[in-house]
Parts: sequence; structure tokens; C-alpha cells
Amino acid sequence: MTSKLRILQIQNNFNVNESDLAEQIIKGLDRDHVDITTAFLKKKPRPDDQVSAADKSVYFDFSSKQLKGLQRYLALYRLYRFCKSYQFDVVICHRFKPTHLFLLLNRFLSFRLCISVTHGIGDFDRRYRQKVVNRLLRNNWRFIGVSEAVKNDLVKHCHSLNDQNTLVINNAIDIQRAHDVQHSREKAREMLSIDPQRFVFGTIGRLVPVKGHKYLIDAARMLKDKYPAMQVVIIGGGRLDQTLQKQIDEHQLNDVVKLVGWKDNALQYVRAFDVFVLPSLSEGMPISLLEAMSGALPTIGSDIPSIRPVIEKVGKLAKPENVESLAQVMESYLQMSPEQITQSGEAHLKYLQANHAIEDYRRHYRQLIEQV
Repeated sequence: MTSKLRILQIQNNFNVNESDLAEQIIKGLDRDHVDITTAFLKKKPRPDDQVSAADKSVYFDFSSKQLKGLQRYLALYRLYRFCKSYQFDVVICHRFKPTHLFLLLNRFLSFRLCISVTHGIGDFDRRYRQKVVNRLLRNNWRFIGVSEAVKNDLVKHCHSLNDQNTLVINNAIDIQRAHDVQHSREKAREMLSIDPQRFVFGTIGRLVPVKGHKYLIDAARMLKDKYPAMQVVIIGGGRLDQTLQKQIDEHQLNDVVKLVGWKDNALQYVRAFDVFVLPSLSEGMPISLLEAMSGALPTIGSDIPSIRPVIEKVGKLAKPENVESLAQVMESYLQMSPEQITQSGEAHLKYLQANHAIEDYRRHYRQLIEQV
């Protein structure tokens, strides 16, 4: 009887939920032929937290201090003993910290395949990170970008990475699950206290500068007098909460722009919007955009490399950090009939099904691992 392939998937912080793409990799593998361990360098689950679908879960519970400087070598030794004991064939690392540690461990352990998944543009802007990859990369490594833009960014910054060892596996979502958790337009608006008669531009994301919310608020200010039924709704929390509220107050936009705060499983509210807007200055592959498309919503996104290929065939693009451009694109939707809005949303959903279905995502990882 052939022994099972032993796979370790390792992440920096514990975070498991239904839309977690690391979990989707696990769900895509043939459990009769693989044994999967999922591990987290930092944090561990609380009693009511969802846990991984892997055969075994390990929580190292390192502190940030233990993963830096000289203390990092104690953590490395612990990881070495752990991997030596389990004799993993394949390691899947998400983000830089796990990748760095296993680039080092790969020199002393016999992994058949190591995979590094990079989730954002700019993760390898730092010279130190570039030097780590260029110095420690071996032939058994494959780097994955979650979009073509992320892959190009990797190859651009690390001369050891190329089209042979760096691949694209587009982020995806489980469309059926998304449909199952989404409330109807009427119910979602009721839960968010949104007037059913308003035309709502909505967005979901952390309230941080890179998400570009201040430009969305200014665009709403430009349009409010001409389109009094328009409203902008922002779901999310973060360090700019008070700053954005001050911007709203100063321009007397409290009836126009609504900050509803952080919401658990925000996907359930997405159909409260008429159009989804992502005015980000930088993204890897924004899951929130795919989730909006799963709700058959038209979209607006910043014209940046990671967003452009996702929506350029069905949605609309605005120049990043350009209030006039964003307002102009928003107005183009405001001038559409309800039937045109519906048709645009349906086209978004069809495009999502053809290009970002979770079944394709699982298959690409399964094929990569099956090469072993």
C-alpha cells in the first residue's frame, strides 16, 4: 500500500473561517492519499473559534519577539524538531514570515516541494526580503502569486524568481457558499438600517489609508446635490474610523455617507448595495471584490494592476486617488436604469463563475502538489 503524502500548511497567525483560502487548499486535496497538518506560528483558537479541516492542527503560540533576532533560532530549532519528527513531503507557506523560516529549514530537511503563497503587492519591496529569497532559494521551491499582478511584482523584485518557479493561482471564492450566507436586499438593508429607496454605493474593508475611503467620501460630496437619493455605505473598522467620521461631519455628509463599523462575516450584507466600490491604492487580489460579484453587483475599482484584470471586462475603473474620476464613474451608474444595473450585475456574476470559481482554485493547487 502506498503511504500518504505528508503535507504541512503553515501560517503566521491563527485565523480560520469558511472563506479562508488556506482551508480551500485542504478541501481540494484527496484525503485518501494525503495527510495534512495545518500549523500557526502565533496565536491559538479560543474555545468558540472554528478550527481547521486538516487532519491535525498545531499551535506553536510564538510571540512576535520569539520570531525575531537571536530568539528566532530557538523557534527555528523547535520547528526543525517538529518537521523532522513528521517527515513532511510538502510544505505550503503563506506570507513572508513562514516562507523565511522554511527557506532556512529547507537547507537541513528533505522536503520534496516547498510552496510560498504571496497575497499582496509590495510584500517583497524590502531589500532584506529580496536578499533572503535570492540567497536561500532552492530548486524545490515554487512561489505563487494570488494574481498576475502579484506574480509580476515577485519576479520584478527577486532576481531568483522567474516564470518557471513563480506561478499564478488566482484567488477565488466558494460562490455557492457566498449565496447561502447572503441576505436578500431588503433584509440586508433592514439589518444595516439603510433606507430601501436609496441608491447605495457600498464597500467593505479595513479603515486604513491604502483602502482609499477618503476619496470615496469626497466623490459622494461632489454628487450629493445632483443625486439626493444616493448614499455611500462603508462596512469596516480600523484606525481611520474617527478621521473619516470627522471628514463626514465637516462636510455635513451624515445623511450621505454612513459608516456602519466592523461586521462579523460582512459578506452577508453585500446585497444591501446597488454598486460595490473598491477605491484602494494597492491590493493583492481583493476577496471583497469577488464576494461583491458573487452577489451579482456591478463594481467600480481603482485602475491598479491587481484590480484592473478582475473587472475591466464587466465593471468600471477609476483613476486611483482621483476624486473627479471616481465621481464620474459613480455618476455613470446613477444614470443607468434599474434594468441596466441588474444586467451589469448578472454579467459580473457570470464572469466570476468563469474565472474565479473555488473549484478551479482547488484544482490548481491539487495539480501542483500531485507533481510530487
